[in-house]
Amino acid sequence: MFESIYDVIVVGAGHAGSEAAAAAANMGCKTLLVTMSLQNIAQMSCNPAMGGIAKGQIVREIDALGGYSGIVSDKTAIQFKMLNKSKGPAMWSPRVQSDRMRFAETWRMMLEQTPNLDFYQEMVRGLLIRNHRVEGIVTSLGVEIKAKTVVLTNGTFLNGLIHIGEKQFGGGRAGESAAFGITEDLVKVGFESGRMKTGTPPRVDGRSLDYSKMHEEPGDLHPDKFSYLDITQPLKSQKLCHMTYTSNLVHDILREGFDRSPMFNGRIQSIGPRYCPSIEDKINRFADKERHQLFIEPEGWDTVEVYVNGFSTSLPEDIQFKALRSVAGFENVKFFRPGYAIEYDYFPPTQLKHTLETKIVDGLYFAGQINGTTGYEEAASQGLMAGINAALKVQDKAPFILKRDQAYIGVLIDDLITKGTEEPYRMFTSRAEFRTLLRQDNADFRLTPLSYNIGLASEKRLRRMEHKFNESEKMVDFFKETSVTPEEANPVLIDKESSPMNQSDKMFKVFSRPQINLDDMLKFDKVKVYIEQNQLDKEIIEQAEIQVKYSGYIEKERNNANKLLRLEDVKIPDNFDYFQIKSMSIEAKQKLSKIRPVTISQASRISGVSPSDISVLLIYMGR
Repeated sequence: MFESIYDVIVVGAGHAGSEAAAAAANMGCKTLLVTMSLQNIAQMSCNPAMGGIAKGQIVREIDALGGYSGIVSDKTAIQFKMLNKSKGPAMWSPRVQSDRMRFAETWRMMLEQTPNLDFYQEMVRGLLIRNHRVEGIVTSLGVEIKAKTVVLTNGTFLNGLIHIGEKQFGGGRAGESAAFGITEDLVKVGFESGRMKTGTPPRVDGRSLDYSKMHEEPGDLHPDKFSYLDITQPLKSQKLCHMTYTSNLVHDILREGFDRSPMFNGRIQSIGPRYCPSIEDKINRFADKERHQLFIEPEGWDTVEVYVNGFSTSLPEDIQFKALRSVAGFENVKFFRPGYAIEYDYFPPTQLKHTLETKIVDGLYFAGQINGTTGYEEAASQGLMAGINAALKVQDKAPFILKRDQAYIGVLIDDLITKGTEEPYRMFTSRAEFRTLLRQDNADFRLTPLSYNIGLASEKRLRRMEHKFNESEKMVDFFKETSVTPEEANPVLIDKESSPMNQSDKMFKVFSRPQINLDDMLKFDKVKVYIEQNQLDKEIIEQAEIQVKYSGYIEKERNNANKLLRLEDVKIPDNFDYFQIKSMSIEAKQKLSKIRPVTISQASRISGVSPSDISVLLIYMGR
């Protein structure tokens, strides 16, 4: 029925599990993906969208590494937006609205076409652990399946409890049962567990809405895409989204149900996501606000189901319905299903190594919401990294760890295992100290060569990246080497209210002026001819523009990164006894002993460890 022993078993087939299984299998490992429902692989449990602020950068990084999320998003997109275009390129963040049903279908088809990957539908109720090493899993039917490594990506299913008003019932998400047994097995061998909460809004019938009372929210005029490969193309047509607002009347109706809300009457005590609060939490915390935005997002090309973004709630269904009917455009709304909150088990991620392997059980990896994160993109990136590292462990190769100056994924994992999290962790650009280096446009430059070297990214992907890199560098050199006369440049400069030139100068200096953009440079015949002769595409031209316009910022940040990351090379022995250092604070000794940082740099980022503690540690280590 099964292989005698799998290299990698992945438990759970959400975004983390799907990426983990694909990565391990594509790296040549015999892999088994076990899920409670094969019909719900990579299900978009909440909003039908991928990307957004910082999250879009993560999806591009997943793609650059050879993951599937970017390709699936492109193939099933119904609207594309590049957010923050008015700011510098470090802040540009791609986002797509997806066709929810086609998204899951495409993921499943891509996984089924992946060599070395088997599937099995059943609940996993326990782990086979001996001498603090994982040896496989046990299913609800008592079937034991052996493995060299196991990746847990259980999402919200571990002892999941759904709340709607006064009602509560077990479940991993609407219509699916919770998973039991794994938490208990892990606690027995010494893991610390906790509870977190998330929620989702009602889904409604789009035919019952009056869109004429809402603001239209179209996609970009010239949409882009996520994947660096040319197997997907930008959208030719897009679906409209809409925006409307709550009101004081809506807020008053919602307050009527507060005494029946599990958030306010004590039935939910776990912490929910700070940056994606429920509607009742919003009107309670921001009582001075007269209204809140609601984004009306279609769930696909052909379905009438609509997602009410901004109205996440666990209030009683009658209150939800009454309040929504008071929103402009929702006067005749019909529900497909009410919103709900869900509580679930997670494991504080300070119990993990940078590889996402647990410190307590050898060969066991955690990825996704089990680590206290929220969001498809955060989960998918962890799944990819856990799948990669499980495969490398089986192959007896060095682990694959991304640093904070290499990827948002590196920032995410380092934050989790170094600082931990007591509330659902969401990625923001502000969490990255090197965000000028970690742009969405250059993820392939940063990551594809690394992934190719470990056997995941394909040679086709690498060659495409090298072509883009070489051609963009040549274009930058063209601007550095080609002169422009005052007669050619001044009409453009004066038109853009930039100081005219008195003598000829290099195009690089003209292009570097803040008022001048690519459209202005295309007014010079030399630039147009260069692009036409070399048949340069939009991606190469945009990359060259960023390198010219932001060269000073990029160079300065790279120098800062090199200075700060020198401490990454100062390793701390695994068995180092911090309590032998008398001049270090008690808090620092406790935190360092618990988290066991690998380097001085990681130690310096632990909350409660001061610069003076690091100085003492460096002196003690003879530095």
